[in-house]
This record gives sequence, structure tokens and C-alpha cells, in this order.
Amino acid sequence: MDTDAPTELPPPRRGEASCAWCGRPVDEGNTGRRRRYCRRSCRQRAYEQRQSLRVRELPEGTVVLSDAESTDLMDRMFQLRCACEDLHTAIVEGEDAAELARMSGDLVAAARRAERLR
Repeated sequence: MDTDAPTELPPPRRGEASCAWCGRPVDEGNTGRRRRYCRRSCRQRAYEQRQSLRVRELPEGTVVLSDAESTDLMDRMFQLRCACEDLHTAIVEGEDAAELARMSGDLVAAARRAERLR
């Protein structure tokens, strides 16, 4: 067997995106058009919202949130900011690598929660 022959690598994955409706991860797969929604129900809710906006003559791309959804989003954004500030403080104060790794994991989790609109 020739050891100088190049090994065949699988094609690179395009990565993971967030659902345009709920923010959950969307597996984009290897081929074809990129998916925008994680489930058919999310695609349907987005369609219904676009139709509703057309009836109300609101600009395309407008996102309408209820008071509860808006409050929840603001809470998640506040948690994200606090996690960023905590990590920054830990770095300045010279925390050990294990603690910084744990805190950065918390920061990533907070960012994932914050990116969901619903």
C-alpha cells in the first residue's frame, strides 16, 4: 500500500446556523440550499407572520413580539451582558484557566439563549 497517497477526507460541513424563527440550531447538511428553519412548524409560523405583515402593510423583515416575548428577550440580553462582565472581571483578576473555561462555557450558553427571538 502506498503511504504517500493522499487520504480521502469527507467534505467539510457548512456548520450550524440558527433557525430564523425560534433560534434553535439548524443543521445545514452538506449539500443543497441552506435551511433557514429547524422544523416545518417554524417555517409555517414565519410564513404566517409575513402574511400578517403584508395585510398590515408593515415593511418586510419586521419582527413583531408580544410584551412577554419582548420582556423575555430583554432578560436574556441582560444575562448575556452579565456573563460577559463576569468573564472580563475574572480575566482581570487572574482566575485560573479551569474557571475561565467554565465561565466562557456559561457565556456561550447565554449567547445561544439570547439569540432566540421566541
